[in-house]
Formats: sequence, structure tokens, C-alpha cells
Amino acid sequence: MNPLDVVDWLIVDDAFDRQLAYADYLIGTKRDAVFAMQDGADDGAAELLELVIAALANHPDYRITDQSVARPDGVVVALDGDHPLIIARRLVQQDFCLMGKQGDEHVLEGATLCFPASWTLSEKIGQPMSRIHTPVPEFSADIARRVQRMFDTMRDGRALWRANWMVYADPDLHQPRLENAPHRPAPTGQGWMRVERQSLRLLPRSGMTVFGIHSIVVPMDALTKEQSETLTAP
Repeated sequence: MNPLDVVDWLIVDDAFDRQLAYADYLIGTKRDAVFAMQDGADDGAAELLELVIAALANHPDYRITDQSVARPDGVVVALDGDHPLIIARRLVQQDFCLMGKQGDEHVLEGATLCFPASWTLSEKIGQPMSRIHTPVPEFSADIARRVQRMFDTMRDGRALWRANWMVYADPDLHQPRLENAPHRPAPTGQGWMRVERQSLRLLPRSGMTVFGIHSIVVPMDALTKEQSETLTAP
């Protein structure tokens, strides 16, 4: 995990238009698959939307009024008429997961997950961190304790980020997969590199933590020689 300047919390990159068009399509056609909320998480969602709008006010490619936000691709998103978590997701490239403390662990209480990387929202909603990561062998009890401690020590105005990478057989950003379903690997040296830039930020009023996921996909043959060597290094 690395410190993140909150100015850099939300990224607009050269895939913005296509990613947002795809997210809008998924929200419109597969809403139950990409959006879920538990009772009691609405205040966190409303607070997140406020934080997103405040961050976008400093971005020159957005136009913001009291009623709507015009995105860099020209699409105008109304600020009422839908759930705040849906509206927040329609404004930016990030997926958002709302994590609330229940007992000793943070639990996934709400999310807009348009671009899952081999997991499904229906299996994870309402589950604590330790259960969410059951399919990840590397997520040991010791790591779970350290991750929980990190969530517990989040403070207002502080943000963190990390990145991971995966290789997929195709570039589709919407890749849900049940825990027991097989993963279709890409042929060696082929396929698509998928990188997630993940962020954590506290929502101070609700006490929830927002987990953001910004996804980037490029063909493997577009990597530089240095990048390819880094991936295969022991």
C-alpha cells in the first residue's frame, strides 16, 4: 500500500469514453448484477457522491451544476432520480465498494461493480473481508489481520492505493466469475494485461471506507521489453 494524494483519487484516462459508455450499458441492462446495497449503507453512498462531486469540481473537463454533471464525453448525468452510488459510478471510471465495520471486521455493504475481475457481487455482498478473500490462497490469517488494522486506522483526509495485474484471454472489462467456476487462462505470451489501481478512502461522516477500482486493459504485445521482462522475472 502507498500513500495517495486525494487530488489524484479519481483518474480520467484515454479509455474514459468507452469505459463510461460500457458502464452505462451494464447499469441499464444488468443492474442487479452490478449494483447491490444493504440496509443502512445509504448514508455512506450519499456521502461518497458528495466527495466525488467535490473532487470533480477541480477537473476542467467536467461541468457541474446543482442539478447535473456533464462528463468529459458530453453525457449529462442528473444528480437525482437514481441511487447515489449509481450516480457516483456513472461519473467516473472507478467501481466503488462501500465497506462498513460490523463487529471485528469490515463488511461489503454496497457496491457498483461494473468491471469485476473474476468475482461476483452476489457472492460477496454482506460478507466480511476474510470471507470475501476465501478463494485467494495468499490471503492468510496474518494478512487478514493486517488489512483489517489498515481499515481501522484510516483517517479523514488520508487515502491509500495499490495495484495488481492479471492476464486474461480477452479484453472484456465485465468478467464476473463464481468462486468455483474455472478460469480460462490466456495462451503463454498472448492475451491481455489487466491492471487494477485500487484505492482506499475514509468517509468521515458515515465512518465507512470506500474501496475504488480503476481498471486498465492493454494487449500483452503492447508491453515494452522491460515490462515483459519484469513480469517473467523470478
